[in-house]
Amino acid sequence: MRIHIATDHAGLDLSHFLIEELTKAGHELFDHGPKEYDPLDDYPAFCITGALAVRADEDAGVEALGIVLGGSGNGEQIAANKVHGIRAALVWNLDTARLARQHNDANVVAVGARQHDQAQVLELILAFIAEPYSQDERHSRRIGKIATYEQTGEIL
Repeated sequence: MRIHIATDHAGLDLSHFLIEELTKAGHELFDHGPKEYDPLDDYPAFCITGALAVRADEDAGVEALGIVLGGSGNGEQIAANKVHGIRAALVWNLDTARLARQHNDANVVAVGARQHDQAQVLELILAFIAEPYSQDERHSRRIGKIATYEQTGEIL
């Protein structure tokens, strides 16, 4: 699986850990920054760039997912969700990680680096990656309504 990862200073060490572990697991990782620790950096540019890369891969027919990290994961999720076609989900336990994929076909996962230890985050990410979208009609219908609003502004 091709995976794009982005963070801010709060998730920098965690992103390095995840890049190493996910690469060992056979995934192709792309790091969208930052490259070095800066306690004053801002996550939006990193997370939006990572989400844009996921979207570009999807548009090219390449299966890809994204990971955005920060202190809580909230702002990073919000930033990623500003990219057209991105469905970023904040996860905090195995159920939310699996349901994000299963019910929402989320293509980006957001995790709070200050909320979990490295082993827990790796477990959440692996669950997210492994879980397939259910293809259930009701879930597809709901995702379609969100996409319609995103494209047209019409609320169905």
